[in-house]
Amino acid sequence: MLITSRDNNKIKHVRKLLDKKISMNEGLFVIEGENLVEEAIKNNLLTELYVLEGNKCNYNFNYDYVTLDVMKSMSPLNSTPRIIGVSKFINKNELGDRIVILDEVQDPGNVGTIIRNCVAFNIDTIVLSKGCVSPYNDKVLRSTGGMIYNINIIIGNLDNIIEEIKKRNIKIYGTSLKSSISLNNIPKTNKYAICFGNEGNGISENVLNKCDMNVRIDMNEQCESLNVGVSSGIVLYYMYKG
Repeated sequence: MLITSRDNNKIKHVRKLLDKKISMNEGLFVIEGENLVEEAIKNNLLTELYVLEGNKCNYNFNYDYVTLDVMKSMSPLNSTPRIIGVSKFINKNELGDRIVILDEVQDPGNVGTIIRNCVAFNIDTIVLSKGCVSPYNDKVLRSTGGMIYNINIIIGNLDNIIEEIKKRNIKIYGTSLKSSISLNNIPKTNKYAICFGNEGNGISENVLNKCDMNVRIDMNEQCESLNVGVSSGIVLYYMYKG
C-alpha cells in the first residue's frame, strides 16, 4: 500500500508520538533507519513500519510505502530517512543488580552517551527521573548508535525507585564535586547503583541525601568538572574492571 496523504490517520499517529507526553502515555516511540528497525524486529518490539517509495524492503514485517512528502512529515530530521518504524518501550520492570540512576539529565547527547557506556560496562538497568530528556528522543536514539535495545530502561519517581533499591540491600553511590571521598574508595561489588545528576546543578539535594555514599572523580585542579557523559564512562569503567 502507498500512503500519499499527511492526513492519513496512521501517519498522524506517528507524528503525535514525537511528543514526549504522548509517547510516554502510549509506551511507543518513533525510530528511524535500518539499524534501529533491525534491532526492534530482533527484539519483537516493532509495531509499524513505513518505507520511502522507490526503496526495497527486505524485512519479514508488514509495511506501507509512503511518498517523500509523507516521510518528511514524520521525521524531525533535516535529511529524510528511507525507513521509519514505531517501537514499543524497552521496559522489563526489573532493576537487576547493576543500576544507573539519572537525576534530571536533560541533554540528549549526554543521555545517549550514558546509554552506550551502560551497555559497554554491563549495567542492567538505567533509571531516569521524569525530568530527564526522554531516552526515546530522536537525538538520544541517534547518539546511542542502536544500543537502546540492549539495556532495560525505567522512567519513574526516583524516591520510590531508590526505596526499592535500598530494600534489595544494594548500595547507592552518588557523584558530587563537593564530596571528599574519592571514587577509588568505592568497594568493588557485583551489586551497586550509581547516580548521575543534571548538567548544571548535579544531583538534587533530596536524591544526594538518599545515597549511601557520595564520591568524586580525582582530577587536575585546573579542571573544575567533567561532562556527565564522560564522568559516567570513568565511573562505570572503574566498577566494571573489578
